[in-house]
Amino acid sequence: MKKTVNINVGDHSIKIETKRWAKQSNGSAVVTYKDNVLLATANMKSEAVEGQDFFPLMVDFRENNYAAGKIPGGFFKREGKPSEKEVLLSRLVDRPIRPLFPENFNNETQIICNLLSADFSVDYDSLGIISASAALLSSTIPFSTPVGAVKVGRKDGQFVINPGEDQIEEMEMVVQIAGTSDDIVMLEAGGQEFSEDILKECLIFGKEIIIDICTAQEELINPDK
Repeated sequence: MKKTVNINVGDHSIKIETKRWAKQSNGSAVVTYKDNVLLATANMKSEAVEGQDFFPLMVDFRENNYAAGKIPGGFFKREGKPSEKEVLLSRLVDRPIRPLFPENFNNETQIICNLLSADFSVDYDSLGIISASAALLSSTIPFSTPVGAVKVGRKDGQFVINPGEDQIEEMEMVVQIAGTSDDIVMLEAGGQEFSEDILKECLIFGKEIIIDICTAQEELINPDK
C-alpha cells in the first residue's frame, strides 16, 4: 500500500502520510500543509453494543498550545478544556464524514485530530477533514469514500485558496467546502452580499481542488489505480 501522496493546492502542496505514526490505532494519517502539521487517528470498538440502533461517532479536534510554540504557565500549567473553536472544528470534521459510513454500522468509533504545528498564514481547518478521511481509509474501519475539503475566499474579484487568519477580514466572502469526487457534502459561507453566480463560481473552483485531494487519497488505498 502506498503511504505518501502530495497534492498541489494553490502555491503550496498538501502531503498525506499514512501508517507511519500511531501504529496501534486502527488507522492514522499525518497531513502537512506549509508549516501546519496535523495528526489524525481513527479507532473502532470491535463489536457494537447489543440492541444499539444508532452510530456512536466521536470526533475531537484539539489545538494544543505547543502547536504555536507556547507552553501553559502561571496557575494553569496544563491544556484546558476544548475551546469554542475546537468544538466547532470537531463538528466541522464530523458533518461530512458521518453520512458516509455504512447504514447499519453501529460500532463505537473515535476520531482524534491533533494539531502538532500551526502556521496561521494559511488556513488549516480543512486539514481536519482531510486527515480524518485519510486515517479512516487507511484503517480497518468500513469507510471507503475519500473526502476532501478547502476554504475559498474572494478578494478583489479573485479567489484565494485557504486564506490565513490575517486575511479573513479582508475577504468579501469565505466559503468552507467539503465533498467527495462526485458531490459537495458540506458547505459553510459567510461575508458581504454576493450573487448566486459568484457563489456558483466559488463552488466550481473549490470542487476542482477537492477532486484532486480525493484522487490522491484513492492512490493511498488503490496504488495501482
